[in-house]
Amino acid sequence: MAMYLLIITLLAIVIVVLGVSLFKWHAFISLTVASLFLALASGLSMDKIVSAYETGVGGVLGHLVGILALGTILGKLMADSGAGMQVADFFVRVFGEKRLPWAMLISGFIIGIPVFFEVGILILLPLVISIHKTTKQNILLIALPVIAGLSIVHGLVPPHPGAMAAISIYGANLGEVLLYALIISIPAAIIAGPVFAKWVHKRVIPEGEPNLIRVSTASDKLPGTGISFFVILLPVILMILSSIAPYLSMPSGLLKFLTLIGSPIIALLIACFAAFYFLGMRQGMDKNRIKELTEECILPVGSIVLIIGAGGGFKQILIDSGVGTTIGQMSQDLSLSPLVLAFLIAGLIRIATGSATVALTTSAGIVSPIIENMSGVNLELLVIATGAGSLMFSHVNDAGFWMVKEYLGLSVKETFKTWTVLETMLSFIAFGGALLLNMFF
Repeated sequence: MAMYLLIITLLAIVIVVLGVSLFKWHAFISLTVASLFLALASGLSMDKIVSAYETGVGGVLGHLVGILALGTILGKLMADSGAGMQVADFFVRVFGEKRLPWAMLISGFIIGIPVFFEVGILILLPLVISIHKTTKQNILLIALPVIAGLSIVHGLVPPHPGAMAAISIYGANLGEVLLYALIISIPAAIIAGPVFAKWVHKRVIPEGEPNLIRVSTASDKLPGTGISFFVILLPVILMILSSIAPYLSMPSGLLKFLTLIGSPIIALLIACFAAFYFLGMRQGMDKNRIKELTEECILPVGSIVLIIGAGGGFKQILIDSGVGTTIGQMSQDLSLSPLVLAFLIAGLIRIATGSATVALTTSAGIVSPIIENMSGVNLELLVIATGAGSLMFSHVNDAGFWMVKEYLGLSVKETFKTWTVLETMLSFIAFGGALLLNMFF
């Protein structure tokens, strides 16, 4: 029976993969069909299938919808006001031409915290291309550190959707995940960014020219550097404050207040209002333009919301059908660490579907029921290990692969030698970091 349940779980994952890659279904459709297959094949009562799926979807999305929407609004205002460009420009000025890769890494890392990977690329690549044209240096030396910073933050650091979904599914502590993610992602980004760029730019000389992309700045003048930093880092500062507040001696009223403003949705809401004023109104945008920008960026969130919701539904079917418990028992018998299991499953789904968000959500859904009866599992590092797996071996089925290729003017072969290797390095270094911390915490 245990082997049968394992086989149907693997078949459900195959349905997700084939649906996305072969039949070109949206990931939401693939995950929903896989959930239905798993429920029927595992013998879950037919009258309970839909309610189990709906419970799973609601459980994840109830926590995430507001965070996704507010994070996207913040990113859009940063892009259109020129705040992201100001931050990057500041690092370039401070570090100078000789240490450009380090300047670009820090720019990517900091700007990547509140924005999606794709938005970060749109904000920063015009700067990369203009530096490339001015300095005549190999574009890989300037671009790869930016991409490493953006990518590692996208995969591991809250409030990014994948990390937030995994935190919600595993029931991990957000503040601790944020702290671990920052500790692990910095060395990973350094090695896969400036260090790798310095090595590879002598070996890969791009034959094509970068396709120049421009970000339309909706405001009349650029915001100040200090204000740009303040708005970008505000949600992270609030979340860190609320995490350390319980360890400081303070009145209970103040503690409750810090806990409230440090919850991701309130922290992002505060940051959005700060952005409306400092990056919008003070830069000459009127109320109608800010409303337009908000509505423009909400539409693309729909796809991510659906994928994450369907991942939650898949998780609930695993729990209610008893599949999760059975696989958990088998994992314990094999003495396989949950961190290794999560990393491997996320990596396989990432390679197969090309989507880091699908990989993170689906694998967290699979691993969550497995660890329910296990003791001593560090849930926060489990989030990191799953996120690390979801970055592995980006190739032709990943939208990020084509974005990097087109914007930097690389050939497919050059993209494999640079972007794919960079992503895989980030994945394994971050996973190594999680295993290392797991030995001590």
